[in-house]
This record gives sequence, C-alpha cells and structure tokens, in this order.
Amino acid sequence: MSADERDQAGTAAAPHAAEDAHRDAHRHGRGQAHAHAHGHARAHAAEGFDRAFAIGIGLNLAYVALEAGVGWRVGSLALLADAGHNLGDVAGLVLAWGGALAGRLRPDARHTYGWQRASILAAFVNALLLLFAMGALAWEAVQRLGEPVAVPGATVMAVAALGIAVNAGTALLFMRRRHQDLNIRGAFLHMAADALVSAGVVVAGALTLALGWLWLDPVASLVIAVVIVVGTWGLFRQSLHLLFDGVPDDIALPEVESELAALPGVARVHDLHVWAMGTAQVALTAHLVMPEGGADDDFLRAAGQRLRDRFGIAHVTLQAVREPFAAGCARR
Repeated sequence: MSADERDQAGTAAAPHAAEDAHRDAHRHGRGQAHAHAHGHARAHAAEGFDRAFAIGIGLNLAYVALEAGVGWRVGSLALLADAGHNLGDVAGLVLAWGGALAGRLRPDARHTYGWQRASILAAFVNALLLLFAMGALAWEAVQRLGEPVAVPGATVMAVAALGIAVNAGTALLFMRRRHQDLNIRGAFLHMAADALVSAGVVVAGALTLALGWLWLDPVASLVIAVVIVVGTWGLFRQSLHLLFDGVPDDIALPEVESELAALPGVARVHDLHVWAMGTAQVALTAHLVMPEGGADDDFLRAAGQRLRDRFGIAHVTLQAVREPFAAGCARR
C-alpha cells in the first residue's frame, strides 16, 4: 500500500466474536485484531450474569407472591406497594436480561451493529414502568391518608424483614461490574434500594405496633414512592439520552477531541462522533486532518489504544485526510 493510500485509511474496532477478530487480523492488521477482541470483551460484560439474573428473578417472584398475599390479607398498603415495586423490579430484571441476550446476537447484513441497542431500550422501558407504578402508588397512598386502616405491625415487620434479605442478596449478585453496564448497574441499584425500603417498612411497622399510628402505613408507602422515583430518574434520563445517540455521561467530548488533536501530525479533528452502541459498548468515528500524512498502521493502532485506555472506547474508526472533504456535523 502506498503512503497516500495509507493516509486515507482508517482503523475500526468492532464488537465481533474471537473468530471474527482472527479473520480481521489478516484483513486489516494485527493491531485491529486486538481492538476487536478488546471490544468483544466489553460488549459482553453482562454475559456472565445469566445465573445472577435467573436467581434474582426466581427469588423476587417468590417474595412478591408472599408479600402481596400477606399485604392483601392484612390490608397493608405499604406491603402491597412494596410488592408492586418488587414486581416491577422482576420485570426490570427480565427486560435487562432480555436486552443482554439480544445484545449478543451477531451482526448481519440488515443489522450491522447487531442488537446491542436492545439493552438501552430495556433500561428505558424499565425506568418508565417504575415511574408510572410509583405515580399510581402515591395517588393511592394519598387516598388512604384520609381513611387510615389498622394493620398488624408484627406481620408487616416479619414480611419486610424477609424482603431485606431477598433484596440485599439479589443486589450482591449484581455488584460485580456494576460500573461497566447500565443494565447491571440498574439491577444493582434497584435491589439495593429495595433492601433499604424494606428496612423502612420494618421501622414503620414497629412504630405502628408501639404507638398505634395508623397513618404510618400510607406515609411509609409515600416515602417508598419518593425514594424509588429519585433512584429511577437517573436511569430514565441516562437511558433516554443514550437512545438518541447521546455521548455517555462518563465521557467528555472535548477531552476526546483534545486527545486526538494531540496525536503527532494531526492539525485538527473533524467530524467527531461518540455514541453508545449498547449499555457497555461505546463507538467513535472521526476524521483526522493530517496535512503531512503519516497515518500508517502503527499510528492508527496507537491512537485506538489511547482511546481505549483513557476513555474505554473500544469501537474506533479513524480516517486520516490531508484536508477535510466532508461538511461534517456542526456542534453548538
């Protein structure tokens, strides 16, 4: 390949399987094969959680059935509210698991990125359902405040105490790698929050038993709704942002641009785009304006490695040009 041809070349790091990386090593060079393998590892960060999802869903379904049955029998709105929320978390775990499984589907001629976006959609739907559920819960709690109903505090405390164990145990299943995947982090935060909420129900039951304050049950359900809305809002905002190809929150675009501009021979960076392909995979494309050329394989390999090391961007496509020939997308 001539120097001029190399100056127009790019490098790509795509989330394919190991055999694709091996095949691409012959097609694009050894440095790109490493990028494929690295991106593959990050794209499937949730792959080792199949057992955690199955155990978490099973435990929470059993607890929801018990909590809802007891809450209905004794007339505890707090228990029914917490059961409804736990049912929402079961749906969230199912959605997250489904999104993770869909993200493993191989790219094809019609879906060249595969189905990684399914994990973002799952997180968004999960957050949306929880927000609607908590709105309904808050409305019912306000209605109940006008007509408080006596509930057996000891029974409420016992069921909620079991919930602490179930939710905390499920949260521990997702503690590993919770910072690498939005779905895993959402599952962990929801389960940890549920454990705290169940602890609050225990306190409300104890105070009701000791002091006879009937209004504590609906108040506890209102507190539950507020806690869940606050905890869910971040997941809703971030998943909606990523659905519209927003730059992930942990990546500062000006810093990425500065990193690329600091590469030897780069006069400026043109048409830079960074977006999330899924909840654990970030992609980047850019034109590097290099009037003197010099974008050989070593340069492109080093540039991709710097982006992976500093920003965790595994799917990198760089095109070196002597002068910009595309209009690009103007940013504010």
